[in-house]
Amino acid sequence: MSENAHATIPKGRLLKWFLGDRGANWGTNPAEYNPAAVEETLSSMGRLFGAGRYFGLEIKGWENVPNAPAMLVSNHSGGTTIPDVWGLLVGWYRHFGTQRPCHPLAHEIILGTELTAKFFSRRGVLKAHPGVAADVITRFQRDLLVMPGGDLDTWRPYSERYTVRFGGRRGYARLALRTGVPVIPVANAGAHETLLVLTDGRKIARALGLYDVARAEIFPVHLSLPWGLGIGPLPHLPTPVTLRYKIGAPVPVPVDTVCGQEPTPEQVTEYDAAVQSAVQGLLNDLRREDEESRAKKAAAGFSSPLQINRVVGRFPSPQEMFAGIRTLMSETF
Repeated sequence: MSENAHATIPKGRLLKWFLGDRGANWGTNPAEYNPAAVEETLSSMGRLFGAGRYFGLEIKGWENVPNAPAMLVSNHSGGTTIPDVWGLLVGWYRHFGTQRPCHPLAHEIILGTELTAKFFSRRGVLKAHPGVAADVITRFQRDLLVMPGGDLDTWRPYSERYTVRFGGRRGYARLALRTGVPVIPVANAGAHETLLVLTDGRKIARALGLYDVARAEIFPVHLSLPWGLGIGPLPHLPTPVTLRYKIGAPVPVPVDTVCGQEPTPEQVTEYDAAVQSAVQGLLNDLRREDEESRAKKAAAGFSSPLQINRVVGRFPSPQEMFAGIRTLMSETF
């Protein structure tokens, strides 16, 4: 297969103007994955993730991940900074090691410069393109991470943080049915509490024609650091939080599906609904756990930073401070 078998000209007018024909191959070759680059990232950024660190990290269900290749399908949270992706991949490589790569699919803007394309492709990040995704599964026999909701999901309002939003994007389901790769549902919670999304701004995005310009269907308004009131999909400084994940068992395929054949639209729709239901069920579990934890803390007098100071006799940690703020936000929004 030639290097440019999946070369793609940028779809958004912004990158077309900026790049022209350059960069068509950026982020399209799984062979660029470099275990040493991942190890380097783990030794630096990995320090932020784990018990007692800036981002707590809790991942349950590793036993549900079969041998490669597998397709992990997850909800997406936390705005443009995507702490949910960073946390899951840190957990993945700590559990499986860097010799089992997991390739996340990303928006073309992430790979829109030679510098960022080189950095991310060496760490396994690839352009969200059907041919590239199929290559990962069939030719390289590697694992794939797909977050179908993309910008619609990661910028959903804070009040919908426990709701899966795939936005009718079903390409992953078609690929899974055609290749027979097992689909592993994953739900994450916590990343969407590192900022407060007031609105996704879909009407604004449509009025501005942002999909044609930058393939963006949102123009959010949010409360976040360091902006205060942020307008647009600006990267933010995430507040300390525990990132929580649940990994479910493989989602059964429709009984009349034949591996290697193109599935019917009805089969794709049915399977997409089944996967979304599985992810939503895991997300509901995470919500119940969060509500039970908040109730226990409130009963023990730990529901706000001031109560912690009064009961324990010490100043609350940053995690506890922001947890108290998030409790107030959840009651308000």
